Amino acid sequence: MNSSSLNFTESSSLTYRDSPSSAVAKNVIVLALGITINYINGTLIHTFRKHQIFYLNPRYILFIHLVINDMIQLTTAIGLFVFSYVFQTINTSLCCFIVTFAVFTTLNTPLNLALMAVECYIAVCFPLRHAELCTIKRTYFLIGCIWSLSAASILPDVFLILATEPLRLFYATIFCERDILFRHPISIQKRDISHIIFLSLVWLTFFLTYLRIFFAAQAASSAEEKVKRARNTVLLHGFQLFLCMLTYIAPMTKHVLSFLFPKYNVHILFVWYILAQILPRFLSPIVYGLRDNTFKQYLRKYLLCTIRAANKLYP
Repeated sequence: MNSSSLNFTESSSLTYRDSPSSAVAKNVIVLALGITINYINGTLIHTFRKHQIFYLNPRYILFIHLVINDMIQLTTAIGLFVFSYVFQTINTSLCCFIVTFAVFTTLNTPLNLALMAVECYIAVCFPLRHAELCTIKRTYFLIGCIWSLSAASILPDVFLILATEPLRLFYATIFCERDILFRHPISIQKRDISHIIFLSLVWLTFFLTYLRIFFAAQAASSAEEKVKRARNTVLLHGFQLFLCMLTYIAPMTKHVLSFLFPKYNVHILFVWYILAQILPRFLSPIVYGLRDNTFKQYLRKYLLCTIRAANKLYP
């Protein structure tokens, strides 16, 4: 790398490289998980599209938006992971495009989960006003607000790098990582502040909705099973949110772990990658695809059809 790359190739993840066998094993694991999760999510989207009962229900609209968002996020994250091993450095403009999409979808997830928790709270605590408050039009408006908030978080970084970095940077190649691409102190400070704000607001929403649903479950005499199921769903969303939030504390945690265990840096980063980027996307199909009776009824049919078709092709 010559001087035109402006030292943008420096990365802690490159300090200690994997052995060839370890690199192949990690890429196979990541690709296998990604293909499996995206296949299940693709089946969920197909099920959603085929049945009117789903796309006329705000709850399922929010869920399928989360699934589509997860597919985009997972694809970009896995793409960056594979690129880091195959090419190590890629064109800066391409990196900026991929990282922007990755950050968009990463920020969308906790906001979407918070909205799903609020919808669940309204359904349990205000069942008579649910149809009035949770309309299709408002649901799509809120999805637009999610993307707008995410854009407000990442687009200033893009404009800042365009304003402060020389034009030749965008023709150079870099190790594609957000903290390397958006390395300006203002970008780093803004990232930390926005993460704290997102973290606080989303967790506050979850705690309030869970407590309200919990008290409703305590006081419920009828439809108790429905209320408990809603409470468990919010808990699962909370666990999924906790895993997603690992991305927010990633810079500080990676720095600490790399300092404490420098020889195992790449292995620690791989485990962190699985926990923060892969595992949360695996929970979405479980929360609704397997726990929701209505969705499970239709999803099972499509999965069984796929298995039968595969058995006919490969008896």
